[in-house]
Amino acid sequence: MRFFLRRRAKEQEERPEAFVSAIIVAAGQSRRMGGDTSKQFILIDGVPVIVRTLKAFEIAESIREVVIAAREEDIPQMYALVQDYEITKVKQIVTGGETRQESVFHAIAQTDEQADFLAIHDGARPLVRPQEIDQVVEAAVEHGAAALGVPVKDTIKRIDENGKILETPERSTLWAVQTPQVFSRALYLRAAEQAGEDAAQLTDDCQLIEQTGTPVYLVRGAYSNLKITTPEDVFSAEGILRAAEDFYE
Repeated sequence: MRFFLRRRAKEQEERPEAFVSAIIVAAGQSRRMGGDTSKQFILIDGVPVIVRTLKAFEIAESIREVVIAAREEDIPQMYALVQDYEITKVKQIVTGGETRQESVFHAIAQTDEQADFLAIHDGARPLVRPQEIDQVVEAAVEHGAAALGVPVKDTIKRIDENGKILETPERSTLWAVQTPQVFSRALYLRAAEQAGEDAAQLTDDCQLIEQTGTPVYLVRGAYSNLKITTPEDVFSAEGILRAAEDFYE
């Protein structure tokens, strides 16, 4: 056992450090939040959602740069927040597209040409921890594709269009996928080209890779890494922050 541990440590030392560019997708319309304010600017315990997200990537050791895809009308305010909160890794903020995948592609186009891995994250997941980012990046560097996720707690039902239960999948095999989702840049671009126009219909980036037959590995994250989608999520996030002692300020 010690031999294998030493060999793995040696392999990790010899492996060149990956250049990882983070893509923060923050171009959604926030329809389920209600009101006119982008959910990226909603305060979570006094700090805007997008700032909490960016702070995690600022601290994460594995991330070299950050490119944000945002609504055009939100860009000036985002630049102001980046400056006010001294987020140094943000390279550029680009206008998002009509779909999530278009927003991701717009951001990728502005990443450094040296970037060999892409860490794609929802701007509205402000409670991801820097160490979780580093862990999933490490898994992606080893396997080519990895994402954060958690085992589902509830029993899941598959239903028809009328709401009738069709089946109950085995819960032990079900995970809720989160972000960041991290991929080899070459793999991601090849998968996007292969998917073509169908890429616009996908709900997460793992699906692009799955369609190529390449395995994506899940790294266990935390249930606290929730996505701010509805007003109730804001209360949940603030409760998590009050209860936890290991969140960055």
